[in-house]
Parts: sequence; structure tokens; C-alpha cells
Amino acid sequence: MILVTQQQIVLASGNAGKIKEIQAMLADTLIVPQSAFDVVECEETGCTFVENALLKARNAALQCNLPAVADDSGLIVDALGGAPGVMSARYAGWGASDQDNVDKLLQALAEVPDGQRGARFVCVMVFVKHAYDPCPVIAQGVWEGRILTHRLGENGFGYDPVFWVPDYHCTAAQLSAGVKNALSHRGQAVQQLTALVKAGHVL
Repeated sequence: MILVTQQQIVLASGNAGKIKEIQAMLADTLIVPQSAFDVVECEETGCTFVENALLKARNAALQCNLPAVADDSGLIVDALGGAPGVMSARYAGWGASDQDNVDKLLQALAEVPDGQRGARFVCVMVFVKHAYDPCPVIAQGVWEGRILTHRLGENGFGYDPVFWVPDYHCTAAQLSAGVKNALSHRGQAVQQLTALVKAGHVL
């Protein structure tokens, strides 16, 4: 168990890939994953990214009695009417692996031509000073691309191996961690959130 101090901010996530990325992007801030405090995760019952991010942040802040950061993110595919959306991590069912989710996505797009495979990653990130903070700080990042018909690359996690990044002529899974963090939806949200929080002199 990590000793609680007022300088710590709880990261309300159990996703190892997200934790690694966010801690790297917020290296100057003492970000501690909620698993260090044995937080019982909340149900993500919202129908939007912002609702789920707020649920997670407030839940972690309440159990830890600390400020909290949370994100909710996912993949929006035009040809699928916005799916998998907020269900991105559970697209192939509860407990689904990244491979399961990608397999289902590729199957769903099997008959869709290249020109109609547009997609974007969206990340909403929130910061709350405490569980009942009436004015949470909210930031959003969007990363445009398209979905390939097969996997490429070994880096990243989730849908990265099939998410084509046009400006770099490769998938998100072929980018180095540093480049991905600078470009990605999560990187954009972190930069925006940091600027907003510092402007309010919260950190």
C-alpha cells in the first residue's frame, strides 16, 4: 500500500496501458494508480465518455479522499454508426481481450471498402479536487485515422495495431511511445487538462 500524501493524485484506471501512458505524460505530477489504494472499481453506466470519466474520478476520489484523474476513451468507427464507442474495451463482451475486440472489429468491417473505414479515437479526461467537486476540469482529445483490414505493429495496446495514422503512414502500434503520446487522443487530452488545471492553480 502506498502512503497517502496530499501531493498525490489518484489515477482512476485499471488499464495497464493507460496507466503507463498517463504516468509518462504527467511525469512531473505524482500520479498513483487506484490499485495502490485497493479501490473498488465503479460500474461504467454512462452512455457518453464524459459521464463514465466522471463516474470513475468521483469513485476514486471518494474512496481515497484525494484528488483524482480519470479518462474514458474509445474508438468511433463511421461505418459502424459510432461503435464500438463507450463499449470499446468490452466490444467483444465482458472480460474480452484486446485481440478479441480487434477480431470482432475486423469482422464487422470485413465488407467495408477502404474509403469508408474512417475512424477516430476519442479521449475525455477529467480532474476532480474531491469526490463532490461541483466544477470538474474536463478535457477532450480526438485522433483521426482509419481502420486497416489487418494488424500491423507491436507497440501500444487496444485497437492500435489496426488504427492507421495517415500523416505517419503507419499504424498507432508502429509508433514509438513518445511519438504516440504526442499525437494521440490521450496525449491531446492530457495536454489540455494540464493547461486547464494549472490555469486554475489547482496543481
